[in-house]
Amino acid sequence: MKRRDFLKLSQAASLAYMINGSPIRTLASNPVLELLAKQTATSGRVMVLIQLIGGNDGLNMVIPLDRYSELSAARSNILIPSTKVLALNGSTTTGLHPSMTGIRDLYDNGLMNIVQSVGYPDPNFSHFRATDIWMSGSDSNQFINTGWLGRYLDTKYPGFPSGYPNANMPDPLAIEIGSRTSTLFQGADVNMSMSISSIDSFYNIVNGTVDPAPNTPAGHELKFIRYIKQQTEQYNNVIQKAASLAQNKSPLWPASGNRLADQLKIVSRLIAGGLKTPIYIVNLGGFDTHSQQTDATDTTIGNHANLLGWISEAVAAFFDDCKLLDTHERVAAMTFSEFGRRIKANASGGTDHGTTQPLMVFGDGVNPGIIGKSPTLPANASTGDNLPMQHDYRTVYSAILADWFQVDTNTMNQILMKNYQIQPVFKKTIDVADTSEYGSDDILGQNYPNPFTKETTITFGSEGGLTTIQLFDVNGRLVNNVLQKEMSRGKHQITINRNGLPPGQYFYKLTNGRNKSTKRLVIAD
Repeated sequence: MKRRDFLKLSQAASLAYMINGSPIRTLASNPVLELLAKQTATSGRVMVLIQLIGGNDGLNMVIPLDRYSELSAARSNILIPSTKVLALNGSTTTGLHPSMTGIRDLYDNGLMNIVQSVGYPDPNFSHFRATDIWMSGSDSNQFINTGWLGRYLDTKYPGFPSGYPNANMPDPLAIEIGSRTSTLFQGADVNMSMSISSIDSFYNIVNGTVDPAPNTPAGHELKFIRYIKQQTEQYNNVIQKAASLAQNKSPLWPASGNRLADQLKIVSRLIAGGLKTPIYIVNLGGFDTHSQQTDATDTTIGNHANLLGWISEAVAAFFDDCKLLDTHERVAAMTFSEFGRRIKANASGGTDHGTTQPLMVFGDGVNPGIIGKSPTLPANASTGDNLPMQHDYRTVYSAILADWFQVDTNTMNQILMKNYQIQPVFKKTIDVADTSEYGSDDILGQNYPNPFTKETTITFGSEGGLTTIQLFDVNGRLVNNVLQKEMSRGKHQITINRNGLPPGQYFYKLTNGRNKSTKRLVIAD
């Protein structure tokens, strides 16, 4: 059941229901329905991008132990002692900065993938231009005014913003936390994302009316601006509702002082509250470490160590929260920066702008381990030496599109403007609560009305061929074969009669070839 269907029920507080034998009289004050609303509000897969602003020193984060002598020759003034490097299960060649115990635990528990030496040919060393390249998915000599995820969302939600929000996608297409809208989500016509600084700011939104705009060119522009404003207010409302349906549960969240954790707490809460938003981006600045990267007397602490500690603390708390909120199977996250740093440290105890970087990808759906070898380092690096590229950054983007969001090859090639190898970052299959993949409302819609007393209608899609819909009780027992027949390709509807079934919660499951999707319904007394 969609969250909004439950919220509508609050208007009928005098109507009593029985769910699994429990009397339900009001939604707002009843924990059974509130919990059920949370459980049934889940949608599909979510990707959280973590932008490390300034150019992260990957050699100080993911440490190549099998290149330690070369590192020692190049950066002895900032190098982590080998005895302090955090070992990773199953790896003798790679370790992590000692401030990253939380992320080390994620790796050891099979929830992390590291992609070594990620970059692009002919790298750019400007913060602004390099950021544009990573956001747009372009070559270094291409200037593109759309973002790679903006192009993806354009294909997934054509015509946006006209007609949105709607029943199929009532929520923001993408959310940026703690920053203004970026090139990343720029579509062909408009930016596809919503930028928010905190949840609290949305509790002061007041819905109002506007006067009609005049039928002039200026009036048409004014009408568009007002349309976007009204759309934003609608999105504010669904964000408020999502936030009200979930609370953070992890004891690992820091009390204060971690800007990244503050952003990820919002993301976790919105996902658990039922937003169908598939993509979030958060950020942490301070990575332009030209000087004083480490403490002068202890290289394990200092500015960069603090940043890496915040990342580790925030990401570990985020995925612990997702686990406790039962969203962990459908959430992944990835770090990235505009570039890495030079191999050789400078005389100021820092590092200068470089080229490639390791990407860290987290979640139940990743293939645990390391893709690639330790970076190749010269025996005696000069100030001009950089890390060679092993993997084009768009091969990781292709993994997100193809293996996480299930984008078909032709569409993916259009989004990325070329055909790139797909890095094996993600498992090919993953069990996702409620729906099998993002966008599965196209496969199986939510029944209406819901709850129902006599009959309800289900809309579903078929690729053609044998299509089945089965009804199960809360214990997983099959109670009715609703549909089992050869269907033509396209959209269909079917009506389910109650047929004497007792009130309570049930699950209906569609199977059509490789497409599978499950949703919940409620029979009222």
